[in-house]
Amino acid sequence: MNIDFTTNQMQKMLTYGIVTTIMNKESQHVEGIINTTNKGLGFVSLGENSPREEDVRIESGFLKTALPKDRVKVLLHAKIPNMQQTGEVVEILERAKMTFVGTLEKDADEYYLIPQDTRIYVDILIPTAGVPEGSDKKKALVRITHWDDPKKSPEGEIVEIIGPAGDNETEIRAIVLEKGLPMELPEEIEREGHDIKKKAPELFKTEIKRRRDFRGVTTFTIDPADAKDFDDALSVQTLVDGTIEIGVHIADVSAFVKPHMAIDDEARNRATSIYLVDRVIPMFPEVLSNDLCSLNQGEDKLTFSAIFTFSADMMSDPKKRVLPMTEWFGRTIINSDKRFSYEEAQKVLDDGAGLLHHELLILNTLAKKLEVQDREAGAISFSHDEVKFILDENKKPTGVYRKPVQDTNKLIEQFMLLANRKVAEFVAKKIDDGSDGKDESDEKGLFIYRIHDEPKPERLATLATFLGRLGYKLPLKEGRVLSQDINRLLDAIKGKPEESMVHTATIRTMAKALYTTNNIGHYGLAYEYYTHFTSPIRRYPDVMVHRLLEHYLDGDQVTREEMEEYRKLSAHSSEMEKLAADAERASIKFKQAEYMSERIGESYTGTISGVAEWGVFVEENDTKCEGLIRISDLGDDFYIFEKENYRIIGKTKRKTFTLGDTVKIRVKHVNLEQKSIDYELIK
Repeated sequence: MNIDFTTNQMQKMLTYGIVTTIMNKESQHVEGIINTTNKGLGFVSLGENSPREEDVRIESGFLKTALPKDRVKVLLHAKIPNMQQTGEVVEILERAKMTFVGTLEKDADEYYLIPQDTRIYVDILIPTAGVPEGSDKKKALVRITHWDDPKKSPEGEIVEIIGPAGDNETEIRAIVLEKGLPMELPEEIEREGHDIKKKAPELFKTEIKRRRDFRGVTTFTIDPADAKDFDDALSVQTLVDGTIEIGVHIADVSAFVKPHMAIDDEARNRATSIYLVDRVIPMFPEVLSNDLCSLNQGEDKLTFSAIFTFSADMMSDPKKRVLPMTEWFGRTIINSDKRFSYEEAQKVLDDGAGLLHHELLILNTLAKKLEVQDREAGAISFSHDEVKFILDENKKPTGVYRKPVQDTNKLIEQFMLLANRKVAEFVAKKIDDGSDGKDESDEKGLFIYRIHDEPKPERLATLATFLGRLGYKLPLKEGRVLSQDINRLLDAIKGKPEESMVHTATIRTMAKALYTTNNIGHYGLAYEYYTHFTSPIRRYPDVMVHRLLEHYLDGDQVTREEMEEYRKLSAHSSEMEKLAADAERASIKFKQAEYMSERIGESYTGTISGVAEWGVFVEENDTKCEGLIRISDLGDDFYIFEKENYRIIGKTKRKTFTLGDTVKIRVKHVNLEQKSIDYELIK
């Protein structure tokens, strides 16, 4: 097998913090990350940037107990021309995890855990002595304790009986635990949080003297109506020379939480708060996230700020761009005059009057100019309506609706983007000015960037084919696409039945945004430098960025030990971000299934969002609840799956079901445990 990466590919792999496949040509062994299927097949990835076709296929019987995401050593088989490379696992180098969620089932005198992750191809044997009475059919978290013989079931022990399958608390907890994410903060962390708050008054006395005071400047927050933690606030004032000063004030968590405190270690392990449909699992205890650090109305708060000054004619000249502007970064103290919800702030703008209308109008005008500037530079606009649930007192969904993106949402987004970009540019310039020409091992040259690579050519080709079937053209040149062409596509589908489907397909084509200490820019935003600075209450990388920014503002150096720690934490934060996003999506799917479970037999209109050999996936237009119409339920013909045409077609009557088609559907069946919905076609 020949592995020949270009210098550019190798650089990107190092940038992403990926440990790429290692191959010894003499021994014909490779090391990599394995993924498995419920049929016991495995595929060892050669790295994020390698085509899927280059994965090494591991047939059933050659896995040697490997499970999804394990790092394995593989012996390559002799390569057969025009066939995928195969091999066999010879050693498990590192287990991704050993705890799994599933449903307990009793078989004679033994219990087995049936994993809810369908990639786990074996059931886990649990000795009866370790299973509490009445546990049959309940969901549990189980740890594998012994598995040496791949021909036998792994043995495990119960960590936690979660509860009855289908129950809201059970399913939400199962979602989080399955991802290996902790639900509750340890009592030790809660205690330390309260200790920090007790000491805060003394800290304030010291900090006020060394901070720029904005408590006399009009300042406010704009957040979702149900938000409890407020990371960011905006201030607006017109200076004596007529220039407009906008402050982006961010909660200064790093003033209270110092490296390697217990509370800091817990936050870095979690890396992010988790936002589920019915709750938030915070990264920090609520005494910090909702109280001490949160920018609550009417309270003095320590902040880290990015201050931007715009020319006086920004408001009077509609053609005037926002550049040039001046900027300042540093530690501040604020007191928020008003806590707006997005809807409240939007009403002030729509009515043309109300509390802080003048300030909101200034921000909205500047935000629109910033948005135009970004679009002209090539930023891709992926904004779309958000699915929201109305929950009763038992957290059961009684309604599902789409929450549209309003001007106030865009206003906040634009100023957060501006602050993130300008902080990254500021530090990058500091690094360049202080560099002695060496590589990134230079002690002056470290920062945490948020990067986004260009989409892979093979993914773009697949997207272009998919869009072509729907009547849209995506111009490709040498396997690349201009971001402006993607924007034109997204504009063309607005308001059409296929909008959500094309939007989703386009996002899936994009590379994943990552945290790294090596900058390659942000393709989706069209920024050369970008970071995350604006949400330290809910994202640990933002805390690290605050600490690094403080280093550069104070003229300090980052030690080599700190550099290595930051690199590792960047990769860890990217992985934890993905797990949290997976959990958030799973909670939405569960709530959608729960909502439809009360509506068996009701009729809706939907759009075909996917086709497969076993059926047609349909997304209900209003609630976005996706379900499956099984081919066996179509009944009037023998249907053939045409993968290349994204459709199924009747053999006799030639009736077709194609991506983007509008269909009438009826809810037939819902499985809460599997978070699945079955629809049937209304003919």
